[in-house]
Amino acid sequence: MDVRRKDADGSLVVLFSTEQAGATTNPYLTQLYRALPPPVEQRHFSMRAALLSRYDVLHLHWPEYLLRHPGRLGTWAKRLCAVLLLARLRLCRTPVVRTLHNLQPHESHGAFERWLLARIDRATRRWIRINATTPARAPATDTILHGHYRDWFAGLPRPAPERGRLLHFGLLRRYKGVETLIAAVQGLDDRGVQLRICGRPADDAIGQAVRDACRRDPRISAELAYVDDATLAREVGLAELVVLPYRQMHNSGTLLLALSLERPVLAPWSEANAAIAEEVGPGWVHLYDGELEPALLARTLAWVRNVPRGVVPDLSRRDWDAIGRQHHRSYLAALGRGVEARA
Repeated sequence: MDVRRKDADGSLVVLFSTEQAGATTNPYLTQLYRALPPPVEQRHFSMRAALLSRYDVLHLHWPEYLLRHPGRLGTWAKRLCAVLLLARLRLCRTPVVRTLHNLQPHESHGAFERWLLARIDRATRRWIRINATTPARAPATDTILHGHYRDWFAGLPRPAPERGRLLHFGLLRRYKGVETLIAAVQGLDDRGVQLRICGRPADDAIGQAVRDACRRDPRISAELAYVDDATLAREVGLAELVVLPYRQMHNSGTLLLALSLERPVLAPWSEANAAIAEEVGPGWVHLYDGELEPALLARTLAWVRNVPRGVVPDLSRRDWDAIGRQHHRSYLAALGRGVEARA
């Protein structure tokens, strides 16, 4: 049975696995919603809509969140609904388009979740990778780069950077290495270095580790909460260097946000980060191998101060209007219509 509409003019209904844009929505999603051209009719997720409404394409972002709930009963209810959704997609021959934000979820929630995610992978008709270093997946993969954040923060005040000020921002999750960064700063003899941490802790242990560090070292301060755009623009603006000591780093909106606000970044080497460093021009992305150590922080600060770099990072390949058109072509290709998006 095929319940999809048969429009031949390129119009189609896309159900996103994510919420309608609000004040705390990931700006990547909000900018994508805004960039999609008029032929795309957008609908946002509820399990009722996914199971009972008519749509042409299901576009998945972070499918693991469709399977998780704070409570045990809620988790199993969501997993059962996911099984029903997979059956519905197969019965109605509705294509799944999936954006690959990560190579795998950052946290594991057991064997049954992994089995369901594998079933979702097998149901995917078309993959969208947001950097060209992500391995392509069958049956088809399109490359649509992660967009910049310049327009998002346009018009917000941005102060000049303060000498010696380091910034780590975003949701504080275990794999992002904030405790490693704290240890590196504590190992520096330079009293002129400050570390600012901004973001909501993913768990109590991370929050407590940051609060303890602030008490022990007056050079470390933190805002352990979600911060609004104006506050974030100010915090990034004040930074001489943004430091992202992630233990796993493949795609990072945080890295692109810092570059969009014209601040240099220190991050671990990965193939994806190396590609961005080459793309944006010399002096903007500083990469390291191994552990983040005090001497590395000191060397990078000296490099940022003394080595010339471009006036702004080159983010010209990450224009949102083009990204919206590319997504439309991916949806059409998943349906077997029109010209395929460039892979």
